[in-house]
Amino acid sequence: MTQESEKLLTNLYNAFDPFYPLPAGDPQYVDCREVRGDGDIIEDLGRKIKLSQRMTCQLYAGHRGAGKSTELLRLQEYLQNQGCFVVYFAADEQDINPEDTEYTDILLACTRHLLEELRNANSKPLRDWMRDRWEDLKDLALTEVSFETLSLESQIAQFAKLTANVRTVPSLRQKIRDKINPHTTTLIDALNEFIGDAKKNLPDKSSQLAVIADNLDRIVPFSQDGKRSNLDEIFLDRTEQLKALDCHVIYTIPISMVYSNRATELINNYNDPQVLPMIMVQNPDGSTNEAGLAKIKELIEKRVKQVNPNQSLETGLFDSGETIERLCLMSGGHVRNLLLMMQEAITRTEDLPITAKAAQRAITQARDVYRRTPEEGEWQILAKVSQTQRILNDEQHRNLLFSRCILEYRYYDEEGEMQPWYDVHPLIKGIKQFKDCLVQLSHDSRNN
Repeated sequence: MTQESEKLLTNLYNAFDPFYPLPAGDPQYVDCREVRGDGDIIEDLGRKIKLSQRMTCQLYAGHRGAGKSTELLRLQEYLQNQGCFVVYFAADEQDINPEDTEYTDILLACTRHLLEELRNANSKPLRDWMRDRWEDLKDLALTEVSFETLSLESQIAQFAKLTANVRTVPSLRQKIRDKINPHTTTLIDALNEFIGDAKKNLPDKSSQLAVIADNLDRIVPFSQDGKRSNLDEIFLDRTEQLKALDCHVIYTIPISMVYSNRATELINNYNDPQVLPMIMVQNPDGSTNEAGLAKIKELIEKRVKQVNPNQSLETGLFDSGETIERLCLMSGGHVRNLLLMMQEAITRTEDLPITAKAAQRAITQARDVYRRTPEEGEWQILAKVSQTQRILNDEQHRNLLFSRCILEYRYYDEEGEMQPWYDVHPLIKGIKQFKDCLVQLSHDSRNN
């Protein structure tokens, strides 16, 4: 491999970083509305904030890795251009542990980020709240210093210390919750007093304040001993508190929650949650959706052009049109899967073009993840979904949605009605357990 080839491959590999959401206005962004059911986050969420005379609380869902963060960053820019000061944060990076999250963790995260972003506001209500509970909390903040002796900046920093310990120190996590849970109402009151002062002095002539809490959709759903699930406790039992902040709020939410038997409650409490579906690379009848396939190719091409503006996909980057098309179709229209497979194909390439063999190795490796994901009894469910293109409202289907074994697509029919439909991830269709269950299902259907 020449030094020039190695540099090119290195730059290409990093151009397909699957864990880096595109900032608003990035030239690599591809507008996929027409192949995602015509949804647009600016119309669906942004205009409600702009038009509403009351504070709004909205939910945003979709498969992990589908592109929600990129869309939320677009929304942030839109709102800022409309005179709104936006506090955006990715909760799983500094605030919560997705494997173990409760409502208190989210409230602390919102408090911390509002304090950090609105430095001109009077923080006294929140500092007073912390001071009144300092004897209970100082050990959990890992300090023995009296609150009064702390500097103003250090007093404010105690909220950040608590969220850091909630996220990273399992032995302290529940202790912090136990101390704060009885006082969440007073914390919200103090936070709203802080927000009220902040809104009087918003920077850059902003007239409204909004909080976007991203990556809460990564909270892993679970329930213990037949109790309500952790998601029920956060998004339903704590509805009034989630909605209580005196500013516009958007929370991301796991897609499995939107399709649970609590869906009606969610709609009643928050209005209809907005969902970002997959890019439709395949039609319900199994044929290729050419418009969706073109969008996936455009997504690849725009990233490649940032590295080499003269690079051709089908004669320079890949060895053939068939190779790139197969990789695109195997992604199922799931952006992160596509980016991961592109990176894997690049690692298996000494010199361009990427060969059919390298692409197949990337597909095989990605497929192995899905081979390990379903539990034994779930292969039959997946086979049935692939035939009916429908899902049932039960825990097994919700878990398969959460793990992206089942993907949601949307399109508008001839009468202008939006039609959601479901299919198993294309990578699963090449797995023996799935194919065996599909054969058995067809056999049983003929005999009945």
